[in-house]
Amino acid sequence: MKRTLHGVTLAAALFAGGVSLAQSATSPTPPPPGASGSTKPAAMKGMAEFKGFMVPTDEKAFLERLHHINQTEILQAQLAQKNSQNPDVKSYAESMIKMHTDADQKVMTYATTKKLKLAEPKPVDEMERKAMAATKAEIAKLEVLKGSPFDSSYMAGQVAAHDMAIGKVMAAQHGMNATGEMATMITTLTQELPKHRDMAYQTLGKVDDAMGVGGSGAGMQGGSMDHGSMKHGPPPSGTTGSGSMGGATGTTGGSTKTK
Repeated sequence: MKRTLHGVTLAAALFAGGVSLAQSATSPTPPPPGASGSTKPAAMKGMAEFKGFMVPTDEKAFLERLHHINQTEILQAQLAQKNSQNPDVKSYAESMIKMHTDADQKVMTYATTKKLKLAEPKPVDEMERKAMAATKAEIAKLEVLKGSPFDSSYMAGQVAAHDMAIGKVMAAQHGMNATGEMATMITTLTQELPKHRDMAYQTLGKVDDAMGVGGSGAGMQGGSMDHGSMKHGPPPSGTTGSGSMGGATGTTGGSTKTK
């Protein structure tokens, strides 16, 4: 009888211990007093962030990225002048060459006054490295495409590229604490880059119409984005989008060529 009681007692103890172990494995450990319990990673040192878009807070590194964006836009627009037969796409590309050439001159002039020698930007993380590689791959693709396939690829890429540029500039505005001429340059970009994006979106719609498909651009209600306080979807039909960083002016659909 005593042996039976010992067996029951041991079984009960093992059962209680097993329940306790299972509970400790499945129940989260409460955070220490005063801890927030948040798992959000800390922002990278030396980086400004806005809704997932990041740029270096170092002035030279930021200028190098602006220079890279401008040069990429000019190169792709030059390919559009050569490989597209669509007058709307060609007009849009002509506007981009003018606007980004003027914008790049401002960047380089500012860098010169600050005695900064700009170079090809070095990626700060894996995300930026992949983005730069994707840009090179996109240029390589545009070099071989012709006609309608070029138009669709180029214009869709332009909408995405300007979304990326807007995000980076908004990150700079929120986190760089820029002053003087640099602050003015950033503010101008936050106002003008959305106009580029709208021009690209409207021209993409015309390309889709020419191909007999719908889904974006002129005449559509979707496609608007919200970067902070800026909403920049397709503007009402017939409105014009004034130029961008270079101050040129053209219609949102790109049908009026910049003189």
